[in-house]
Amino acid sequence: MLLKTILVVDDSETIRQSVAGGLERAGYVVATARDGVEGLRHIQSDAPSLVILDMNMPRMNGIELLESLDVRGSGLPVVLLTTEVQPALMARAKKAGARGWMVKPVDMDQLVATVRKVLA
Repeated sequence: MLLKTILVVDDSETIRQSVAGGLERAGYVVATARDGVEGLRHIQSDAPSLVILDMNMPRMNGIELLESLDVRGSGLPVVLLTTEVQPALMARAKKAGARGWMVKPVDMDQLVATVRKVLA
């Protein structure tokens, strides 16, 4: 079985480490990025299997990154992991191709289950 690589894009080092650790324990390879600009570079060079994306970040926020990707055309699944709960942002993210939306603080078991479902 080939290991799936997940890119975690979040400006919080604590969140990046926590999410990466939980996903690694679940058997995934994890790469991380501090903001949307760095995340975009990883996506273009490393072709992850899935992206977990924060909404509020410096330089390029999550919705800007999501809208800059052709996730519908590429099939790259993106799950947002954020403190935002605004219906307008959720609708905008869904329109841009987001496959899921989870609110922080995250339950790691729920996140792993979501990742497994999206990658199935």
